[in-house]
Amino acid sequence: MAVKKKNSVVLTEVKKPPYAAAEEILEIKLEYLATVLAGSGDRKSKLYEEIMSMVEKGLFKIALRKSNYVKSSAAVFLGISRNTFTDKMAKMGITMKKPGN
Repeated sequence: MAVKKKNSVVLTEVKKPPYAAAEEILEIKLEYLATVLAGSGDRKSKLYEEIMSMVEKGLFKIALRKSNYVKSSAAVFLGISRNTFTDKMAKMGITMKKPGN
């Protein structure tokens, strides 16, 4: 931790680990999503379910792109088994079409 003095005010710089910084960014984006998706209160909220579905589907798409659309590599990237990856991919309706094909 570095301490700087500027015009009689002590400023403290705290370096956040990458995990904490990513968590903070994610929370800001999730708050925006929650605001956009939140209903008027007329019905039971499905906000948690909707956002978790979006996050999971997004992670699967990212994993596929990063692995050049190799399911076993994508599963390793996410830390799950290939069978689990394939099953969830099918349930989410994600196809294996590479961009440009």
